[in-house]
Amino acid sequence: MKFPKILVAFILATTSVLTAQKKEVSLEEIWSGTFRQERLQSLQSLNNGEEYVVLNRDRESGNTTIDVYSYKTGKKTRTLVNSADLEGIDSFQGFKFSENEGKVLLSTEVEPIYRRSSKEIFYVHDLSSKNLVKVSKDKIQEASFSPDASKVAYVFENNIYILDLKTQERSQITNDGEINSIINGITDWVYEEEFSFVKAFEWNPTGEKIAYLKFDESEVPEFSMDMFGKDLYPSQHVFKYPKAGEANSKVSLHIYDLDKETSSEIDLEDQIDVASKDSKPEVEYSDFYIPRIKWSAEPMTLSVQVLNRHQNDLDLLFLNAENNQTSLILNETDEAYVDITDNLTFLEDNSFIWTSEMDGYNHIYHYDEDGELLDQVTEGNWEVTNYYGYDEKSNRIFFQSTENGSVNRDVYSIKPNGNSKKRLTEKDGMNSADFSADFTYFINTFTNTNTPPVYTLRKAKDGEKVREILNNNTLLEKNKAYDFSPKELSTININGNDLNMWMIKPTDFDKTKKYPLLMFQYSGPGSQSVSNSYFSTNDYWYQLLADKGYIIVCVDGRGTGFKGADFKKVTYQELGKFEVEDQIAAAKKLGERNYIDKERIGIWGWSYGGFMSSNAILKGNETFSMAIAVAPVTSWRFYDTVYTERYMRTPQENPSGYDENSPLNHVEKLKGDYLLIHGGGDDNVHVQNTMRMVEELVQANKQFEWAIYPDRNHGIYGGNTRLHLYNKMTDFILEKL
Repeated sequence: MKFPKILVAFILATTSVLTAQKKEVSLEEIWSGTFRQERLQSLQSLNNGEEYVVLNRDRESGNTTIDVYSYKTGKKTRTLVNSADLEGIDSFQGFKFSENEGKVLLSTEVEPIYRRSSKEIFYVHDLSSKNLVKVSKDKIQEASFSPDASKVAYVFENNIYILDLKTQERSQITNDGEINSIINGITDWVYEEEFSFVKAFEWNPTGEKIAYLKFDESEVPEFSMDMFGKDLYPSQHVFKYPKAGEANSKVSLHIYDLDKETSSEIDLEDQIDVASKDSKPEVEYSDFYIPRIKWSAEPMTLSVQVLNRHQNDLDLLFLNAENNQTSLILNETDEAYVDITDNLTFLEDNSFIWTSEMDGYNHIYHYDEDGELLDQVTEGNWEVTNYYGYDEKSNRIFFQSTENGSVNRDVYSIKPNGNSKKRLTEKDGMNSADFSADFTYFINTFTNTNTPPVYTLRKAKDGEKVREILNNNTLLEKNKAYDFSPKELSTININGNDLNMWMIKPTDFDKTKKYPLLMFQYSGPGSQSVSNSYFSTNDYWYQLLADKGYIIVCVDGRGTGFKGADFKKVTYQELGKFEVEDQIAAAKKLGERNYIDKERIGIWGWSYGGFMSSNAILKGNETFSMAIAVAPVTSWRFYDTVYTERYMRTPQENPSGYDENSPLNHVEKLKGDYLLIHGGGDDNVHVQNTMRMVEELVQANKQFEWAIYPDRNHGIYGGNTRLHLYNKMTDFILEKL
């Protein structure tokens, strides 16, 4: 068929315009926040359940305010606190209400310590009298109101103090705190990092007692890092870090009586021998963790979770704070390990909600106050992934689960007896909830591979949508100009398992061509990198690589989460074995596809992912031609006790598990191109890991590339650091793959 010249010219011109319209994403755009998602500012429900508060900042004046909004209308109803009205405070970075919401703790001059800890200057602001009190002239940690808001407890230089807000009298309730030796009321490094909490003291519900943990870390080996800064001589950061198999802090539980002004140490072992259940007649606490303490609904009963060092035997104890007698309420064991639960919730009758993997999947259980099982609330071959709470009024428990597929999340409600389950979200994807204090409403955050986060207000009773609060339509409109490729979700059958996978192809993908493949993974125990969610920051980088002709793939192999305990715990005592086998097998299988060049397959990862990518290019040297490892563990002997021993036991008990899967012991297998990157100030995965890897590679006469970012922590960020890092990785991929 012959087209007129004018029509041909029109078609060519139109094609040129369409081609020109596709913008190519740049690293500068990615790391300057061009694709930043609109997010609902962190909010907190007020006790009335009808309103919530948000911390707002005026960028022009620098003032901060705590503003109140109506759930139903979304309109601002009033301002509770404005820094412009507070003498001596230009702005504040955070706040905590007292129980009756009559006073608020304001945090200023926040100085980060580690991942979750910080030192701050705190003020107490009385919302009715407008009185403002500085808690301490020094930067302190974890300030906390007493239940009646008459006092504030806090930690300063490893000791616990109480300030009486009425008399302004200050009392010091511990005196033996010492840096790198004794810690009272806050956690040591490894508890903070691996048990995910810092504040290790709790007021009882009537304000008469304070339960607290003491850490004696005097026998824990010290780790030091040179921090170069800009001075003539570098400084040294020295802290206690227990590596696998080494001494932990000795942890002890104490109760402080405010009337008697005395502390008593609770001898858990002596007390529990008397109170043990028949099912567990002998209890020995010689080397153990106390990962959680929490007061129950009974004001003088403290719950204490005690975990053995192997982390496969968990006791829930109830301590009577009047006579210091302890009872064993619940015991849970596992051949591998027991995960700590944050979901312990006490009902009015002191019965409690508990979550556990005891039937092979994480589910909700309801026990009476003596630890007798009343009901398994949820059950099925799916996981409860979040527990939101119990509403006494409606007699319903609210939770999130994978019942609609392991890459999805939905919000549900259910009766404590397991009946009348309701799905409260309707769209397939990742749904999460933030409930009002009285469980009248919840804010639903929804995303899937095509939809950046959308926030809607819904009724907790049935999930009915009340209104849309916020969406990211502006981002979607902006992204149209780039014509990004979709993130395709699928599964791939590897070693007898259907593994979750996503793939990003070039926009102009042609199945008759062959493309190089870059695989990303993390693969740590219980993790998830493949989900039905919108682009993360790294996904925009993958789009940049796709524009340059690469296919990007991520596969969640054995050991990752949300597919049941057996799938997750198969890697027990063998970290880096089955996960690496799955990545190698997945790469080989993908290499069989007509459009993938099996001679050009690379892999990269960060942290645990760097451990994996290092092993992959060594053990899979016939499959992978390139690897990038950022902040990798290169031997689990170098990592901390709590994380490592949970999955590996100690090096003394399991030397082969540590060594056979350590990249240090396979360097002679390196054939492809390898880039090794680390932050010099990484307090988590120490740069020691990379230095040892470098030495082994040098002695094996293997050529590779490496980079150290001075003083940067595990996240390797600050200033232009991330941009520089991703430029380096991009150049390496373009040159080597």
